[in-house]
Amino acid sequence: MEKYKDIEKSIIKKYRKEIWSKFVKAVQEYELISENDKIMVCISGGKDSFLLAKCFQEIIRHGKFKFDAHYVVMNPGYKLENIELIRKNAEELNIPIEIFESDIFDVVDNISSDSPCYLCARMRRGFLYSKAKELGCNKIALGHHFDDVIETTLLSMFYGSEIKTMMPKLHSTNFEGLELIRPLYLVKEEDIISWAKFNELTFLNCACKFTEKNSNDFENTSKRKEIKQLIKDLKKVNKNIDHNIFKSLDNVNLNCVLGTTKDGNKKSFLEEYDKE
Repeated sequence: MEKYKDIEKSIIKKYRKEIWSKFVKAVQEYELISENDKIMVCISGGKDSFLLAKCFQEIIRHGKFKFDAHYVVMNPGYKLENIELIRKNAEELNIPIEIFESDIFDVVDNISSDSPCYLCARMRRGFLYSKAKELGCNKIALGHHFDDVIETTLLSMFYGSEIKTMMPKLHSTNFEGLELIRPLYLVKEEDIISWAKFNELTFLNCACKFTEKNSNDFENTSKRKEIKQLIKDLKKVNKNIDHNIFKSLDNVNLNCVLGTTKDGNKKSFLEEYDKE
């Protein structure tokens, strides 16, 4: 049996509870995929996006309705060996990828070398939406997982002074008719790592020029790394802490918050306080 078939089997069988069932649950619960969708599955080269692509292949084979998927890799300026690793993994996993070029790393390095991550993320999103439009897609799928959701929530609270999270889907504000979806929304990173190790797969980590040149400084100042460690420490006291954080976002008690913001409009609890 070819290796990719064993890899596919591992998603459906060995990791059915940890990965496949949670992928399907997110798709159904958040209504991420509809019949006749044309979805651009974005592959960065990392473990999360390659797993996402394989899950899409499986749901196309076993799902209840038809839709199309295009597996796209944007090259923002990777070194040649990184592109070759992506090609190798795509071939090994039997994923028909299309690679398109951009110069994001060079632009970001010239414009915002001191704090590149925000600008890089925005530019990546713009290039991906444009490519999706070119392909005639109505949705783009990203490989963000459960841990990304929790970490983003705490980052927003601790460093952004607001309660907000990474949504399972959202409409693009700049590209009409396009929607972003996150089908790995309920899948834990530790299970993705376990799946990759079980299948003896090696994927890219962050491979941008900035972090390669300043890896020590980046590791020391990364707020997301700081939050990861905090959650790890908190789980030693309460093993369900990540689930509790996630559930709280689905269980906001508006009677007990000082204020809310929607579409830029702020509302204080005082506006309703004396109307009861």
